[in-house]
Amino acid sequence: MGMSTWNEPGFAAGNIFACLALLLPFSGTALAQDNATASSSLRIELNKIEASGESCRTYFLIDNQKGENWKSLKLDLFALDTDGVAVKRLAVEVGPVPRRKTLIKLFDFPGLNCSRFGRVLLNDVLTCEGATSSREECLSVIETASKIDAVSFVK
Repeated sequence: MGMSTWNEPGFAAGNIFACLALLLPFSGTALAQDNATASSSLRIELNKIEASGESCRTYFLIDNQKGENWKSLKLDLFALDTDGVAVKRLAVEVGPVPRRKTLIKLFDFPGLNCSRFGRVLLNDVLTCEGATSSREECLSVIETASKIDAVSFVK
């Protein structure tokens, strides 16, 4: 007697169900991890830029509607000009950010003309206290966005 294929009468469907039953606990763990990351996400949007003397003032909207309290969150930002050249580096503290709160934070990039502003890069997280346990985890749960068509905000 040879091996049965899936569409022959002797096929053992029980083997497939046994394999699926073994994999089921692992899929739940992966889904729980994805949900934990999604639930602790922090959205930071470059909302507006404007000239302020010799500086370019940036307005960041910090949306923490899904996450936990962030006691401190210090970001390493780079401003890139319209040619893609890094022209200014800025370390900014956006915390504290309370749970279920949306905030606006203003930061000036000194000596940078807004008309030459091409992109803001979230280069790294320098300090992170609160919602996650490490700087790397903090960086991974931050979502970036820009309301300004000509200036993107990326990580």
